[in-house]
Amino acid sequence: MLDEIQLADNFVGVLNGLLKLPNVDIYVTGSNSKFLSTDIVTEFRGRGDEVRILPLSFSEFMSVYDGSYVQGWKEYYTYGGLPLVLSQRSEEAKMNYLKGQLKNVYLNGIIDRNRIQNEEQINAVLEILASSVGSLTNPLKLSNTFRSVANLPIADKTVSNYLAYLEDAFLVDKAKRYDVKGKKYLSTPSKYYFVDLGLRNAALNFRQQEENHIMENVIYLELLKRGFAVDVGIVETSRRNEEGKFVRNYAEVDFVANRGNNKFYVQSAFAMDTEAKQLQEKKSLLNIKDFFKKIIVVKDDIKRKRDENGIITMSIYDFLLDENSLEY
Repeated sequence: MLDEIQLADNFVGVLNGLLKLPNVDIYVTGSNSKFLSTDIVTEFRGRGDEVRILPLSFSEFMSVYDGSYVQGWKEYYTYGGLPLVLSQRSEEAKMNYLKGQLKNVYLNGIIDRNRIQNEEQINAVLEILASSVGSLTNPLKLSNTFRSVANLPIADKTVSNYLAYLEDAFLVDKAKRYDVKGKKYLSTPSKYYFVDLGLRNAALNFRQQEENHIMENVIYLELLKRGFAVDVGIVETSRRNEEGKFVRNYAEVDFVANRGNNKFYVQSAFAMDTEAKQLQEKKSLLNIKDFFKKIIVVKDDIKRKRDENGIITMSIYDFLLDENSLEY
């Protein structure tokens, strides 16, 4: 077992040489952006397997957290699931640890590896992604935002490169849009979610913590952790306007989760305390006519229920603490 092998010169050649030894399994781990990047997989294509380790899930976090799941939830969505966070005794120590990880392990590695000259620009891209988790965006939209709001001219091509660098280092993950009825992917816009909420909050210096958007990010990570391929769904609907013409509308399904032949439609709804809100959250699901399960996850600690249309509503705690919560 070799740790931080990227610090060795010609480590690719070293590993390829070790592969010739009989009766040997080689396990290699690393933590900087070069070793975390996806191009390492191509170096050993056909000669090895990649095991991607995500931060702790909420259920894993709670298995070692000394407190109620309500207290644990607040701790989790604030400081995330990097294991060493749990060993920090104070809030200040946790924040300093996460800010140090973000700067020293991720950003410095990304900047050095990709020879980025303007650190302000990539920091700006990271910050706007952190502040708009769960929002549809694309490089051109981000470029226009920087110009109009921050007076920071960044070409959309440069923004696209920065997004790729952040993905490549597994700091953020891109979810593509999928047309449920048309059964096709749409190239743009997309959504970006953080692989760890603590790093997301560190990017904003722990200033901006909208629980509803963070909850959506947590659900996305949990689906990945369970082995699903996750997309953002859109459902086309049509209605007649006052002139009698058909008008197309599009409703969003937060997540279309696929694993093998199984599929789930999952909606993140922080609260459904009014009838209007319930109708709003169910609208897109009601327009999907296939037989796969449709589930709404809410923040309220409610008992699981199924309505007359077969739509299941469950609390975020039931969803996260039971790895089989989607199956029932």
